[in-house]
Amino acid sequence: MSDEIVPATLIRGSPAMSRVHRVAVLALDGVYPFELGMPSRIFGATDGRYEVLTCSVDGRPVRTEADFTIAVEHGPQLLRTADTVVIAPFGPCPGGAEPGSPELPEPIAAALRLIRPGTRLVSICTGAFVLAAAGLLDGRRATTHWQLAEVFRGLFPKVDLDPGVLFVDDGDILTSAGAASGVDLLLHVLRQDHGSEVANWVARKCVVPPWRDGGQAQYIETPVPRTPENSTAATRQWVLEHLREPLVLDDLAEHARMSPRTFARRFAEEAGLSPGRWIIQQRVARARQLLESSDLPVDEVAGQVGFATGTSLRQHLQAAIGVSPLAYRRTFRAKR
Repeated sequence: MSDEIVPATLIRGSPAMSRVHRVAVLALDGVYPFELGMPSRIFGATDGRYEVLTCSVDGRPVRTEADFTIAVEHGPQLLRTADTVVIAPFGPCPGGAEPGSPELPEPIAAALRLIRPGTRLVSICTGAFVLAAAGLLDGRRATTHWQLAEVFRGLFPKVDLDPGVLFVDDGDILTSAGAASGVDLLLHVLRQDHGSEVANWVARKCVVPPWRDGGQAQYIETPVPRTPENSTAATRQWVLEHLREPLVLDDLAEHARMSPRTFARRFAEEAGLSPGRWIIQQRVARARQLLESSDLPVDEVAGQVGFATGTSLRQHLQAAIGVSPLAYRRTFRAKR
């Protein structure tokens, strides 16, 4: 197999040689097959906006965490041409990297050195151990699977580890928690690149939620039994249908037929956020959709999602994603 990789700008072969974003997925020995397929499934559902290719550190077949190996088409030279590199998660494998080791085997370290400066780096679950061992996470915020948080902290004390979230966006390096949170992160990347409408459409196509509320905390503790008598799920759905209305804790608790104190506690256990923070999150998400898909004035968008004024929407959107409503609209309305 040749190590020569065609530049991403030429892959479509069209007269205009239109630019396609190249995603290189690095598969290490011990890779988890489920997570390895996530980038292709998410980015590959966007009708040609991305090209997803898989490589190994030597171009040879990769042993998986399951009872089979995977043949890949590319060696490490693919990493030189990537716009985004995804480090797929892996488990212990003889001769490979170890999630519990601070050192990288030289073939992996050499492969990472091929990545161009400025390339976006994404890790899923234990992939964060690779980035940390390479020194790429020093002084930066990151996450990984909650079960490995203490091991990670012991090995990499210079990393600002947050084990309570589903993923961390630290600019050009993004890390996720375990398994399905990789889908959350990849949809977030897609949303940043092409807006909420594209990300939501891909989520529907893949039959997954466009985003999940809360963080890993909701999965660490013993799950709360969810029955019609003690779940807040029905009330959360009711809130989504009444976002433009004033919503206070007493009203939510009355809808759930609980005391306000009990409701607030159970809501936080199930959603990973307080009712107030969760409602703001939903209002911001709905506002982003309206800014992308409509020409409504900012004040009207604010009213549609339950913010009292356009100023309130501006403050919450700025806090959530760091931009104003008009700047967000200029960026993502144009991308449509």
